[in-house]
Amino acid sequence: MSKLQPVRGTRDLFGEDAERFAHVVATFERLARAYGFRGVDTPIFEFTELFARGIGETTDIVSKEMYTFEDRGGESLTLRPEFTAGLCRAYLSNGWQQLSPLKLAAHGPVFRYERPQKGRYRQFHQIDAEIMGVAEPQADIELLALAAHLLDELGLAGKVQLEINTLGDTPSRLAWREALVGYFGRHEAALSEDSKTRLHKNPMRILDSKDEGDRALVADAPLLDRFLSAEAGAFFETVLKGLESVGVPYVVQPRLVRGLDYYCHTAFEFTTTHLGAQGTVLAGGRYDGLIEQLGGPATPAIGWAGGIERLGMLVDLPAAPRGPITVVPMGEASQLAAVGLTARLRRAGFVVEQAFRGNLKKRLSRASDMGAPAVLILGEDELARGEVILKDLATGAQQAVALDQVETALAVYRD
Repeated sequence: MSKLQPVRGTRDLFGEDAERFAHVVATFERLARAYGFRGVDTPIFEFTELFARGIGETTDIVSKEMYTFEDRGGESLTLRPEFTAGLCRAYLSNGWQQLSPLKLAAHGPVFRYERPQKGRYRQFHQIDAEIMGVAEPQADIELLALAAHLLDELGLAGKVQLEINTLGDTPSRLAWREALVGYFGRHEAALSEDSKTRLHKNPMRILDSKDEGDRALVADAPLLDRFLSAEAGAFFETVLKGLESVGVPYVVQPRLVRGLDYYCHTAFEFTTTHLGAQGTVLAGGRYDGLIEQLGGPATPAIGWAGGIERLGMLVDLPAAPRGPITVVPMGEASQLAAVGLTARLRRAGFVVEQAFRGNLKKRLSRASDMGAPAVLILGEDELARGEVILKDLATGAQQAVALDQVETALAVYRD
């Protein structure tokens, strides 16, 4: 290997990228707590069958994009391509049904083998929010309100648009499925090979096809609203009125179909044109049948996930906090005292760095480059007097401060 490079589709987070990432996660965690969501962390790999059953074998994720491997015991395992199936598994295997209704918030890496694109990597990261055990449309409204609130807090209100649709209830989808099979069946010769496979297994997946020939056919495919039951229509209308009540603008997109098999009723995407071509930054929907499909009791649920990298690319970072107060020891005898002083100040809640090398001018220059508001200069003479020199880097003013009074003197530099 002539060069040490990251694996294609992965990257190292550092500097401003890491700050953007942390800002998105911190904002999500703060709002999730405010909305009553409980933090959860699940393994990054599960038995392959979980995703095949939960996401759907005809989806691109399962058929083309999963990172699947066999472990030494011969078990087929898969790095998680999304959060929902694993959270449903955790809900069942840990007996969380007794906690229903349950509101869960998670974040972490997910893995999909696809062509890397702007803000999307083969190892990327998502924030995820789920409400399990609530059949009423009020759960849809609350989850969408959380998503909109998060995007507002990140400063993205003018950069994203909520597109929403209904996938109806079971009777609606069965009638629609029959109409789709009839329509695409009449044009089967013109379908891509993938769509021919999906035609009789899950014709709704054809609506997600990226093939240009398929897209031309999809444009004239029958829409679900022609087959929507009265009950499903009323459910969707309640969700839309709820969004209006909480002040979340939306656009009904009748051709919006989420790419996973377990969705029903509400489906939605927050999209942006600020990353080049239109892209989705947060999306989700209702999946009332998934937990039952995995072997559990019938459990209504709804959730969404957002790409941390894509959201991070859109945010304007808040003003950087002041740099660390810097302790500058001068002379061997001062080194040990400086270590103790640095530890003491950190325990008192100050952000502190210690300048270890170079002459005084270089150490002060480095402190200035880090944005330090002040430095504490500890020489052998100061140490003998039980003092430290406090120098304000903005004004250049300096004063002698007793070592046992440093915390008080530094109070003006607290953020």
